Amino acid sequence: MNSIPQNNLLGLDIKGLTEIVQDAGEPEFRARQLFEAIYRQRVEFPAEISTLPQNFRRSLSDQGYSIGLPRIDKRFVSADGTVRYLMAFGDGESVETVWMPEGDDGETGDGSDAGGEEEKGHGWSRATICVSSQVGCAVNCQFCLTALLGVKRNLSVGEIVGQVSRVLKDQDGDPGRDRINLVFMGMGEPFLNYENFIKAVRLLVEGLGIAESRMTVSTAGIVPRIPDLGRETVRPKLAISLNAPSDELRSQIMPLNRKWNLELLMAAARDFPLRTRERLTFEYVLLEGVNDDQDSAREVAELIRGIRAKVNLIALNPGPDIAFRTPDPQRVLLFQKVLVSSGIPTFIRRPRGRDIYAACGQLKRTVA
Repeated sequence: MNSIPQNNLLGLDIKGLTEIVQDAGEPEFRARQLFEAIYRQRVEFPAEISTLPQNFRRSLSDQGYSIGLPRIDKRFVSADGTVRYLMAFGDGESVETVWMPEGDDGETGDGSDAGGEEEKGHGWSRATICVSSQVGCAVNCQFCLTALLGVKRNLSVGEIVGQVSRVLKDQDGDPGRDRINLVFMGMGEPFLNYENFIKAVRLLVEGLGIAESRMTVSTAGIVPRIPDLGRETVRPKLAISLNAPSDELRSQIMPLNRKWNLELLMAAARDFPLRTRERLTFEYVLLEGVNDDQDSAREVAELIRGIRAKVNLIALNPGPDIAFRTPDPQRVLLFQKVLVSSGIPTFIRRPRGRDIYAACGQLKRTVA
């Protein structure tokens, strides 16, 4: 399920770029110049890298090398400022990437900069980019529009990084100046494309300068990859999509639970090595009359007791062909109250871009 091989420079680290430079008979410092141009400056074509000599630029182009940034096919703007991008790749496949100005409550960051002074020029001081990892998704959560697509293929390292670069280029954003959060919660299950995902994380840190502490990855529960993430020297925060307090219910709405049940999932969560002041996040999509009652809330509290964690509650974002309904706001508040009274920090996620199908669970490469 890999993408079509191309001579794309985007996605290569210093080692990979050094090999290209050495093959061309250029001094090794040219690799750093390439790296800076591709990731920091977000240059689109080798011919535009002014720090390189013209003959080397010409040689790169003659050999078929390109930067490989994805193309924006469609751009939808919500009433709340959220932007949903339809990103197209060289083989004709596409994914969706979402830009949320002023962040995404309950995701990354500690909130200490909330309400801060806006940067001059673009009118926002912090923002969150929701990144896709696969074309479609194989996990088949019953409340998610992306599941209806199935899965076409994994994204390459460059295609994952390229979404961030393209959005920042479109928004005139600078990770070094602005508060940029990344959430790997777009189309696909990142842990089913683990190697490319984690390589992309390293490049986003080293190349684009986005701190790992401002990244969060969400998994539906690919249990073997949870300890793998914990062993990484550079890694995002971890969020686990829980959505039910029992195996019976979770297997109904998340068939993946039949392979990795709650006992296995919670054991991996308890063993996950948290950094200082870090909390594990449990995401819980509330479905009316299914998993949103106070008894379920009490069971969730018992399930995660003893884990240094927080809970993000997400009232279902509706969509066509989804068999569930959004619960009444009062039920959401009562669910939150039970968890908070049990000593668990619990936040209600504010839906972003629901009117343009950009909210959590709504990404389906919708073109209208």
